[in-house]
Amino acid sequence: MINRFRKLLDFCKIKHWHFVTVVLMLYDIISINLSYFLALWIRFDCRISNIAPEYLTAYYKFAPIYTIFCLGVFMIMRLYNSIWRFASYRELLHVFFSSVITSVFHIIFITVLFQRMPISYYAFGAFTQFAFILAIRFSYRLVLLLREVRMPTAQVKNRVMIIGAGVAGTMILRDLNSSDKISGDKVVCIIDDNKNKWGRFIDGVPIVGGRDTIFYYVKKYSVDKIYISIPSASANDRRDILNICKETDCEIKSLPGVYQIINGDVTAGSLKPVAIEDLLGRDPINIQSEDTFGYIKDRTVLVTGGGGSIGSELCRQIAAHNPKRLIIFDIYENNAYEIQQEIIHNFPDLDLVTLIGSVRDSRRLDSIFSKYHPEIVYHAAAHKHVPLMEDSPCESIKNNVIGTYKTAYATVKYGCRRFILISTDKAVNPTNIMGASKRLCEMVIQSFSKLLNSGKAESIYPLYEHYDEFFDENKVGIKASIKTEFVAVRFGNVLGSNGSVVPKFKKQIAQGGPVTVTHPDIIRYFMTIPEAVSLVLEAGAYAKGGEIFVLDMGDPVKIVDLARNLIRLSGYVPDVDIKIEYSGLRPGEKLYEEKLMSSEGLERTENKLIHICKPIDFDPIDVLKSVSDLMDDCYNEDPKIREIVGKIVPTYHPAK
Repeated sequence: MINRFRKLLDFCKIKHWHFVTVVLMLYDIISINLSYFLALWIRFDCRISNIAPEYLTAYYKFAPIYTIFCLGVFMIMRLYNSIWRFASYRELLHVFFSSVITSVFHIIFITVLFQRMPISYYAFGAFTQFAFILAIRFSYRLVLLLREVRMPTAQVKNRVMIIGAGVAGTMILRDLNSSDKISGDKVVCIIDDNKNKWGRFIDGVPIVGGRDTIFYYVKKYSVDKIYISIPSASANDRRDILNICKETDCEIKSLPGVYQIINGDVTAGSLKPVAIEDLLGRDPINIQSEDTFGYIKDRTVLVTGGGGSIGSELCRQIAAHNPKRLIIFDIYENNAYEIQQEIIHNFPDLDLVTLIGSVRDSRRLDSIFSKYHPEIVYHAAAHKHVPLMEDSPCESIKNNVIGTYKTAYATVKYGCRRFILISTDKAVNPTNIMGASKRLCEMVIQSFSKLLNSGKAESIYPLYEHYDEFFDENKVGIKASIKTEFVAVRFGNVLGSNGSVVPKFKKQIAQGGPVTVTHPDIIRYFMTIPEAVSLVLEAGAYAKGGEIFVLDMGDPVKIVDLARNLIRLSGYVPDVDIKIEYSGLRPGEKLYEEKLMSSEGLERTENKLIHICKPIDFDPIDVLKSVSDLMDDCYNEDPKIREIVGKIVPTYHPAK
């Protein structure tokens, strides 16, 4: 019969969900009328002949009115629009309130319009109607639950431990239970530090103990995967739990943030591989405040290298704090396009300008500064890969040093307020040409600052004497009334940036290894991209001119330990499932990085995590003249470029 009805619906071009709606409506019509008839029938000893005629008459006359009203209420309460296979307490509430509204309507209007009925009629009729309406809608889910209980154990591929018995953990548990036939993941136990929850169950899964029992229950339940669902936990608690979990052989995934609970979209798909930054030996640093962003608001901001790892994050955070205009400047069009589209999507009202070009192109820089007059410049454009720059040392000087000089010159010429250079700890006692070039960049902007403060702006010209009359005619621009404040920001390795070790290690692990580390004793300071950008923005707020800012990055991390942690977090055993191989130090690479040179000291800022290097004394005019000569040398591809740089940067000692 049902199949014939389906064919009729198909013939009439009626969709499946229309068919379900029609069936539900027919069921509801029968249920709501049968409920109150049963109430009368039971009230009069289950004999129709005993029912008083006036009650039957009132019932029959009111039935059509009540039926139409109920269908209207059910439609308004969306009882015909829900997917009942995934019904939850929300659908239960909809059914309950629908029954309350219709029952009150029934009590009032049958009494006023037709006849006062027995009290048992009102009460039993309302209860029976609620039961009938609810039963059909939740019966399908009950059948699915019974089928899940009978699912053969052989279908379980992975046994899962969930850490966190809160809202997020419960959502993930139920999502896994509803899709375990597809995923093969079955939750076998839950860990939570709240002792009041121990010994209790969520959907039949026991809450067995706190974090101290993770090892024991991983072994007892033969756990394959650990899902961490504690998005609101402190950084210390999260790191402690991760440090325990990574010592197991389980694959570990984590729920990224509490925002997903607010949005109600916590599922097993929300879980991501644990980020290695969660295992840093310190709490994440967030040094941003309203004061930090006060100097950005209503200003025109230029970010060179705006498509890179640091540059793009700078653009994101600047865009979020109401600049007058944001200019993204990058030579690589694909990166520039990606960050452009992201910012257009997230900040559609922002005055965004995306430009392609090189910081080595003086004319391009001049045209940009003359047209847009940026008030703040973040100079993130640079070559940064140590081994590549060792093979192309002249390119490192051209892009990093000469590019910095030309950009800094343009900021002074057109009266820019602040220039913030992105530097690196590799500039400290450099052993590679990339680090030496970044130290030269620091010396260039410190030279600019010294000369501007001492009223010797004309000494900034030497580099431009190598060009044609275009620049000679425009030297007058250096007399801009606004004195530019130059600062540099020095930090260590950035986790997750393009070319950093973490993406490299993850790719090697995904390929089955081996993971290559240059040396078993090599150490580095690490920070996340948001932390690095926070420092840059904070430096801009503190800038007075000539400073080099340094972040307290905590203790350095051994690269081999970083590799082992990543392997464990991926569910493998280091040196068993994934091998670690040592490839030897690369040209120009040091075993450890330093944050300060011996002649530099530290001054504190208002933020105890940010320090200012005491400047090393040098003659700024000599530095700029040397840079002017260095430009000729690098453009002529002088094979002795390292020796020439070493004379300008006395702390540079090329590694053998």
